[in-house]
Amino acid sequence: MSVVKIKDKTFKTFIPEQEILTRVKAVADKINTDMAGKKPLLLAVLNGSFMFAADLMRYITIPCEISFVKLASYEGTTSTGKVKEVIGLNEDICGREVIIVEDIVDTGKTMERMMDTLGTRNPASLHICTLLLKPDKLKIPLNIEYAAMEIPNDFIVGYGLDYDQEGRNLRDIYTLVEE
Repeated sequence: MSVVKIKDKTFKTFIPEQEILTRVKAVADKINTDMAGKKPLLLAVLNGSFMFAADLMRYITIPCEISFVKLASYEGTTSTGKVKEVIGLNEDICGREVIIVEDIVDTGKTMERMMDTLGTRNPASLHICTLLLKPDKLKIPLNIEYAAMEIPNDFIVGYGLDYDQEGRNLRDIYTLVEE
């Protein structure tokens, strides 16, 4: 187990890269089965989901497309509770199968906002795909069809997730060490 220091916080290995990739492949396999004969649009939420979205796409074998949106709801280690849309969607999703690709779902407020916003654009269907799900923190009832892993309420970094914009480049996922 390795320990890393990011700014004023210490983190220890929580989920090693190989386990992450195994779980990502399992989600991709399910999408390949569920979306066979369709051409889904993966809509990755930046910044956190970029590594997950890239690996997920590499394991998806059916025809698909990808686009990106950017939302912000975190400051430091806590959610602000308010979702601010930074960069919107430019693609026409009317009649399309859309899979929202998120790094982590905790309260569900970001996904609720995404589902509401995208629902007004008449997609054929909307699906939620997340690398990490914090079921104990979920406040909004959501149908999360594709979750690679469920985790406790710990603050984590690595594999695209950050602490004050640092730590995204770590290959493993690390959890905060209480000091």
